[in-house]
Amino acid sequence: MPRPPKHRKPIIDASVTLFRRHGYGATGLNDIVEWSGAPKGSLYHYFPGGKPSIAVAAVEEAGRRVVATLETLAAETTSTGELLCAHARLLSRWMAKSGFRDGCPMTTVLLELTPADRSVNEAGRSAYDARIRILTQKLRADGFDDARATRLASLCTAALQGALIEARVRRTGKPLMIAAEELSRMLEESLRPRAPS
Repeated sequence: MPRPPKHRKPIIDASVTLFRRHGYGATGLNDIVEWSGAPKGSLYHYFPGGKPSIAVAAVEEAGRRVVATLETLAAETTSTGELLCAHARLLSRWMAKSGFRDGCPMTTVLLELTPADRSVNEAGRSAYDARIRILTQKLRADGFDDARATRLASLCTAALQGALIEARVRRTGKPLMIAAEELSRMLEESLRPRAPS
């Protein structure tokens, strides 16, 4: 039986952390080796495509983490608005804990490498699709039709991504909470029956 890949996960985890703090371009392979504690040869063993293939793995891992969080929140909340507010609170706490040094590893990598790098682009697309799928399902459960739910899920994703960047710049979680609360209010109002005119 083959041995489990001992250093692959530490390399990916280190890359996720370093990319979200410093960006793709400013993170060197030596930084990843030092942070992960993996031998340098492991980088080339697990990622023969070099740094771009590490970026793909980091985007995939970051996407998986977001999806796992959203799935948990979707199960624990009664509406999409409640889910968005809960997610914004988690993101605010996480950013404050890092002293607002951490951003979204997906965003930093995707901004630097897409659309030029097709593999990274595809990893990013898949990660966003998975996130939007969860929100779409929650919005359908709220009462939106399929087409509207998909569009609103995309809007919610874009708004929180933008708020995440603003939160880092302003060094406060307020933009995240404002975005989530306003989205929640908008969604609630969209579902209210209109009085006959």
